[in-house]
Amino acid sequence: MSRIQERFNALAGQGRKALVPYITAGDPHPEQTVALMHTLVEAGADMIELGVPFSDPMADGPVIQAACERALAHNTSLRDTLGMVRSFRQRDEDTPVILMGYQNPVETLGTREFARLARQSEADGVLTVDLPVEQAGQALETYREYGLDTVFLIAPTTSEERIKKICEASSGLIYYVSLKGVTGAAHMDISEVKNKVREIKQHSSLPVGVGFGVQDADSARDIASIADAVIVGSALIRQIEAHLSDHDTMKKKVAALLRDMREALDRDIPEAVLSATNS
Repeated sequence: MSRIQERFNALAGQGRKALVPYITAGDPHPEQTVALMHTLVEAGADMIELGVPFSDPMADGPVIQAACERALAHNTSLRDTLGMVRSFRQRDEDTPVILMGYQNPVETLGTREFARLARQSEADGVLTVDLPVEQAGQALETYREYGLDTVFLIAPTTSEERIKKICEASSGLIYYVSLKGVTGAAHMDISEVKNKVREIKQHSSLPVGVGFGVQDADSARDIASIADAVIVGSALIRQIEAHLSDHDTMKKKVAALLRDMREALDRDIPEAVLSATNS
């Protein structure tokens, strides 16, 4: 059983939902990423989505695009990102890490070599935004061979036929994009998201995570009421961007925002369960 499966099973046993923050590797500086990952866990993250910097992040809005630009200004590569995961594992052997990125860096390195290095670094899953499930056959075989979960995006416009294909190819979790557009957009129709999550669950028993529109504790709690995981990225990256010259303040602000979300998700959980979880 993968770390991702184990974490979702543990959370389900506690009646809790997963909180999954996204950050871009190398932003604001490569030397800050591992410490920031630990900060996220201390603030309540159940797993981490670590972005691989890319020069054309087509699914991402201006906030994460700027994060990629800052990371690339420091020449942060896919190999560097995997090295950060390996360094993170020196202190944290339990928190799942999902690598989120685009196909070009993977193809440049080679899919098998990437999978080998990802497994060696103890990453847990791969989300490749621009690898459609219809073209992912060989990559899926390779990732499965190396024990990596494969995460795909489902959009509001995805047909039921394609949802079935994505569910069949997915492992670990399924990522539902809560709105039409790029990351960081503000408007999210909860009733529409609820209907789509229900549809997805008709075709898969995997946990469903929802992202792209989570801005604060209230929206995180709304999503947690209908999904198994809340995925938040741009709201955290904004805090990084606002404090580029003061890394201590940056980490405090990121932690405070994530902690607010964690508290909102756990508001109805019995104190005894939370105490046992934190002990």
